[in-house]
Amino acid sequence: MANLKLGKLPDRTPAKITITVGADLNQALRDYAALYRATYGEAESVAELIPFMLEVFLDSDRAFAKARKDGLPETDTDRPARRARSARAGDTEAASPAVSSPSQFEE
Repeated sequence: MANLKLGKLPDRTPAKITITVGADLNQALRDYAALYRATYGEAESVAELIPFMLEVFLDSDRAFAKARKDGLPETDTDRPARRARSARAGDTEAASPAVSSPSQFEE
């Protein structure tokens, strides 16, 4: 087999991740989208901006980059994340849902 200069491309299958954010963060994200529109003259939804914001954040975290280079500790990614509070029988207030509809972030 030939050794091409370009290695095998990484998996580019997009993954959909739905999150719930607090009211303050939701407003900050909407404010950022408004400032982005004013700065660049193009409107982008919060949902479109978030992946790029996360990428910039992760790329700028030197400790994270070093940990990835040195090898991250093994994690059990098959186990679902724990919720801060679980719903119990008789509770009038259920635990916050782990996901929300994307419309929460639409402009």
